[in-house]
Amino acid sequence: MSVELRQLEQFLAIADAGSFRGAAEQLHIAQPALSVSIRKLEDTIGARLFERGARGARLTTAGEALLPEARQALRHADQGRRNARLAALGEWGALRLGFVGSATYSLLPRCLPAFRERYPEVRLELVEGTTLGVVDMVRDGRADIGAIRGPVADATGLRVDLAETDSFVAVLPAGHPLAGRRQLRLAALRDEPFVLFSESQVPGLRGTVEQVCREAGFAPRVGQEATQVQTVVSLVASGLGVALVPSVAAAYASERVRFVRLSDTTAVGRLGLWVVTRDEAVPPSARRLREMLLGGVRPAARAVRQEAAPATPR
Repeated sequence: MSVELRQLEQFLAIADAGSFRGAAEQLHIAQPALSVSIRKLEDTIGARLFERGARGARLTTAGEALLPEARQALRHADQGRRNARLAALGEWGALRLGFVGSATYSLLPRCLPAFRERYPEVRLELVEGTTLGVVDMVRDGRADIGAIRGPVADATGLRVDLAETDSFVAVLPAGHPLAGRRQLRLAALRDEPFVLFSESQVPGLRGTVEQVCREAGFAPRVGQEATQVQTVVSLVASGLGVALVPSVAAAYASERVRFVRLSDTTAVGRLGLWVVTRDEAVPPSARRLREMLLGGVRPAARAVRQEAAPATPR
C-alpha cells in the first residue's frame, strides 16, 4: 500500500495541534474518520506514529522520523502543482531561444528584460547561430523559438512573423575618401571590393545585398565573405573592403569605421528580423515570448548619428 498525501496532511495536523480532536476541528472532518485514516497510515508504515494520553497525542520515535519527511513531501507536492500550473500558462520552465547576432542590437535588448521581469520563473537558454542554423534548431526541436534575418527559403512546418524592419547603411574604413560623407548614393561604391555575407550561411541577407546593388546599377565585387554582422564590420575595419549592413549595427561603431546613410530609396526598409516557431506543438512559454517580440512591428532604432562622421570638403 502507498502513502497518500491526504494522510500526510492529517498526520502533520495532529502533530502540530497535539491532539486528534484539535486536528479534526482544523481539518473539518469527524474525529473517528481521522483516527481510521491514521490507523491505515500506521499499518502501511508498519509502526505506531502517536501515543495517545490524557494530555493529547505525542509523536513516537517513528512519528518523529516521519515528521520532516512528511513536511518535505507536501512542500514538493505543492511546488509540483504550482510548477505544472505555471508551465501550462507559459510561466515556468526552460525556454530555448536561438538568435542571430544582429538581433542583439535592438530586438532582444528591447524585449527580453520585460519578458524576464514578467515571467521570472521561465529560465531562458540562449543559443547564437546563423539564420539557417536557427531555423534548423527550431524545426528539429533544439530551440523553441528563434530570431532570424529573413527571408526563409523553406518555411515548411514553421510560422514566421516579422518583428522589426531596418534599412541598409554603408560601412567604410575610417580612412576611405567617402567616409566623411553624411550620405551617399550606393552607385558611388560600384568599384569597391565588398565584404559580403556568406552565400552558404546567410543566403537571405546576401541575396538582399546583391539585389539592392543591382537596383543601383552594378553587381558587387566580392572581396571577402563573413557570416555575422560584427565580423563583416571588423573586416571592413581591417581595410578589406566596404559593406552594406543593417543600420542597427552602427550602435557599436568604432573609430576604425564609418557608417554612412544611403540616399537610395531602394535600401530603405529592405531588412527584417523575423520570429520563427514551429507551426504546431509550440510551448506556452514560447508563445508568450513570441507575443512580446511581435508587440507592434517597428523600425529598428536608428543608430547612425549625423555628428558621428563630420562632413569633409568634397
